[in-house]
Amino acid sequence: MMRGMGNMQGMMKQVQKMQKDMEKAQAELNVREFVGASSNDLVTATFTGDRKMKDISIKEDVIDPEDVEMLQDLVIMAVNDALTKVEKETEATMGKYAKGMPGF
Repeated sequence: MMRGMGNMQGMMKQVQKMQKDMEKAQAELNVREFVGASSNDLVTATFTGDRKMKDISIKEDVIDPEDVEMLQDLVIMAVNDALTKVEKETEATMGKYAKGMPGF
């Protein structure tokens, strides 16, 4: 009976360590910056790992009052590109903790 309890304590320590490692990895990911860009880098959007936009840059030569829709499309393209990069890095960083765990 004691043998099983020792094994349980070992498992709990492993779980606690994994939780601390996950929190550290998430915190590091949250402060990283990810830059997404539209075609020809006419619009760039910068996000943090926790998906907060920090900056958006629009080159002046793309601003055409007669073609607002093109600028909107470029902004959407840059934002989606940045968020895709955040998602891929989040999966690469945090996904390793979920491997082998039931339900993930």
